[in-house]
Amino acid sequence: MNYIRETPDVLRYTAFSDDPEGGNPAGIVLDATGLSDEEMLAIAAEVGYSESAFLTAPPEGAGSGAWDAGRAYTIRYFSPKAEVPFCGHATVATAVALGERVGPGDLVFTTRAGTVPVTVTREGGALRATLTSVEPHVEEIAADDLAEALAALDWPAGDLDPALPPRIAFAGARHLVLAAASRKRLAHLAYDFARLEALMHRLDLTTLQLVWRASAEVFHVRAPFPVGGVVEDPATGAAAAAFGAYARELGLVPEATALTLHQGEDMGRPGVLTVELRAGDRRIRVGGAGTRIPA
Repeated sequence: MNYIRETPDVLRYTAFSDDPEGGNPAGIVLDATGLSDEEMLAIAAEVGYSESAFLTAPPEGAGSGAWDAGRAYTIRYFSPKAEVPFCGHATVATAVALGERVGPGDLVFTTRAGTVPVTVTREGGALRATLTSVEPHVEEIAADDLAEALAALDWPAGDLDPALPPRIAFAGARHLVLAAASRKRLAHLAYDFARLEALMHRLDLTTLQLVWRASAEVFHVRAPFPVGGVVEDPATGAAAAAFGAYARELGLVPEATALTLHQGEDMGRPGVLTVELRAGDRRIRVGGAGTRIPA
């Protein structure tokens, strides 16, 4: 039986929206010192969001001064079922929560995937956070694995956009990118949960990034997340970063560009993610608004 010695305060923020009813909610424990893995998992399961974030002191040498100022942390992410190496929306939500407490500016998070800098800015009366991913990479998916993914989704191969070929992309976590040929195809999501979960575990995937290209720089996206015990993630920063790497790798966008991703509309939790690519820097920047969810 899981036993949490003393239940810590759990904040609830949403990311990629300034509306508490939009974007992707995350649980946040600002001081998880002393919590075991089992206790963090139990808290994440009780909160019930796709991920919760847990903060402790940064590694030795990462800057105790920044820790004392509330600007450097080790951060871990747990879904209701398992720990994940990186979570973009929980990073943005946590950065906004910290920005409310220590002010706008630069933060540094040490994650299992690597070091992730985040900049918090104030635009009007709202806070916005932009994370910088770890070094990304993109790889092809085997034909048999692609066929299994499409079968689990119940997507005919003819419903894919031939201009955006399937790939596995990484920018902190692995995501399978599949592009729908129409908005209608993207809107209809009714998949075999267990079958897709088994494939994702075998390929070490965090989510699928299902996309539809509305224009050269605007995409609508959805993210099935069965490995986390969640049918769908409303706004997925890690997948957005991976998609930015995918778009650049395939030459779909200029070397320096900004993409807008709309996610969550089909779930009734609309959010907007900005994906920035910079010339001469392989890392991907993902930004969005965030706000506290009232108790």
